[in-house]
Amino acid sequence: MTPEKQARYWLIGFAVFIALVFLLRSVLLPFVAAMAIAYFLDPLVDKLEKWKCSRTVATLVIMMLFFVVLILLLLLLFPLLQSQITGFAVRVPGYLESLRQSVTPLLEQVWANLSDEEVQKLKEAAGAQAGNVFKVVAGVFKKVWSKGLALFELLSLIVITPIVAFYLLRDWDKIIEQINGWLPQRKAPTIRSLAVKIDETIAGFLRGQASVCFILALYYGIALSLIGLEFGLIIGIIAGLISFIPYVGASVGLLAGVGLAYAQFPTLMPVGLVAGVFVVGQVLESYALTPKLVGDRVGLHPVWIIFALMAGGALFGFTGMLLAIPIAAVIGVLTRFSLTQYLDSPMYRDQD
Repeated sequence: MTPEKQARYWLIGFAVFIALVFLLRSVLLPFVAAMAIAYFLDPLVDKLEKWKCSRTVATLVIMMLFFVVLILLLLLLFPLLQSQITGFAVRVPGYLESLRQSVTPLLEQVWANLSDEEVQKLKEAAGAQAGNVFKVVAGVFKKVWSKGLALFELLSLIVITPIVAFYLLRDWDKIIEQINGWLPQRKAPTIRSLAVKIDETIAGFLRGQASVCFILALYYGIALSLIGLEFGLIIGIIAGLISFIPYVGASVGLLAGVGLAYAQFPTLMPVGLVAGVFVVGQVLESYALTPKLVGDRVGLHPVWIIFALMAGGALFGFTGMLLAIPIAAVIGVLTRFSLTQYLDSPMYRDQD
């Protein structure tokens, strides 16, 4: 088979895959979540297998431990988070009023130096931009909710995901071996090499970044609580958990934390301490946690990660966000491989 025909078959296969994901997006969430859990836990099951434990027993033990730890964390955190969310909702009007009282004198000083016409133009521009931003954000959340977190899918996620994850994890090595046997013999070494690079990229990001997010959530939550910031625990946990999006976690936490600190404390010292927590956290993430736990083998540019998450969420909802990073890793590895092949080809060297 010529390279042109092979490329055509691969493109057709990829197009069919995208079409199936789009058509079945409403039922894919529990299966995608199960695949993520199985992929995440496979190394632990492999270690138990090396200790002369059967694959089925090892899978059962690891799955039970995983869900027990998850349930315990939810039971421990839910009451705290619930009280903080309820208290935050009650105090939001007071925070907004305090912020208005603080900002109004500054705005009055600015408006005093502007003409009435300029002030009116600024108000109209601000109102229009605020409306546009709200529409965009609301649209994204609406799509994510309607496509990924409907009540039926949430229930199926709770019921179906553990079952599918168990069977996938138990048969993971068999599935990999079966797929390996389907590879075209002439291209099998190249495909295996690319698969290894893709696995290193996905594993480095998912497993490493999960550890980074957990550590940062713990650090932010404890540090903000020690400072005495109201709702510091929930802000810290949210900032840590969304730190897999480059710079977004620290930025969101900084804005929310500093804003609440400014409204809560009468002096600027606690505000500076809150800001310092997130600055230290960002430095810790960039120069210690990410290089140690994620490493430089991931090869996913921050802009590419942000784009992949936004595109996946807009197209396929929450399921698309789960698939975004693996697909971005595959595209990145294949793009680098294609570029290497091109640079070594006569087409680039301008030779016959």
